Amino acid sequence: MSTDSITRKPLFNPDGDTDVVSRRLLNFNTTNINDFNNLKYTWVSDWYRQAMNNFWVPEEINLSQDKSDYPHLEEAERTAYDKILSFLVYLDSLQSCNLPNVSSYVTANEVSLCLAIQTFQECIHSQAYSYMLDSICTPTRRDEILYQWKEDEHLLRRNTYIGSLYNEFLASPDKTTFLRVCVANYILEGIYFYSGFMFFYNLGRNGKMPGSVQEIRYINRDENTHLWLFREILLELQKEEPQLFTPENIEMIKDMLREGVRQEIAWGQYVIGDKIPGLNSRMVEDYIRYLGNLRATSLGIGKLYEGYDEEPETMTWVSQYANANLVKTDFFEARSTAYAKSSAIEDDLG
Repeated sequence: MSTDSITRKPLFNPDGDTDVVSRRLLNFNTTNINDFNNLKYTWVSDWYRQAMNNFWVPEEINLSQDKSDYPHLEEAERTAYDKILSFLVYLDSLQSCNLPNVSSYVTANEVSLCLAIQTFQECIHSQAYSYMLDSICTPTRRDEILYQWKEDEHLLRRNTYIGSLYNEFLASPDKTTFLRVCVANYILEGIYFYSGFMFFYNLGRNGKMPGSVQEIRYINRDENTHLWLFREILLELQKEEPQLFTPENIEMIKDMLREGVRQEIAWGQYVIGDKIPGLNSRMVEDYIRYLGNLRATSLGIGKLYEGYDEEPETMTWVSQYANANLVKTDFFEARSTAYAKSSAIEDDLG
């Protein structure tokens, strides 16, 4: 077996190694036993409890005002709402399909458990988007929005890029493609969603579509845990597979992050542009470049862009909305939004 090879873990393995110290992310002789009392990756305990405490149900959020608001949105807002939902539906659907492919090669069972929970949460997100569309438009229009990515050339290009990276790992699984698919997940969770998030939060601060905004806030909270998970996986890979982190591969990671930033800026400027009250193309670019620096420095590989080290002053409201438990009451029952039991994980992976 070459040094770059990885092996899919067996389902039943009575001869597996039970030594916690020797456990590894890749190519460990695992028993596949879920043992919560013997964890090599101690960060998993906090991650697991946070993710489980984040449980929520999309239908708990009332969307009656959204149904009234949607026809009265400005045309640019309604177009952006539709296109962003189409993109988000695709991303989370793809995630729920691909995460088991990644997990099938992860031989540290506590990390596989985290990936299983993430997969479940991506399904909840897809359900939330469907519920949002069912609540505001006809079934025919709903289906048109769901599959806009097949007709909109910009959407199709974006989806093709991330889909191709996932297919690359599926077609040729080895340590290098595993690294790339983990970076792709990190980019998806930490950069790709944010033009959509900022659009919805901008609606919220303008008093529009409050139920949709609350759905997105809970999704954002989940995505922060997913971002945390893949950051930790990549940091563990640096320790266990140092040969993967050559200067060339570190530059490859930076290039992937830069491409993710470039695509997200182009997408944000396409769907948001300068026609939506409270947002403009420059705000999109400044915030996404700031996120790119945050994601790169969080991996310890330095920053990507000069002059984007701090959250732009014009965008501080994004992180305020992203804290899912910050608002005093929810939008329909004056009930504390802390009902999901846990406080939000801050997007502070820098």
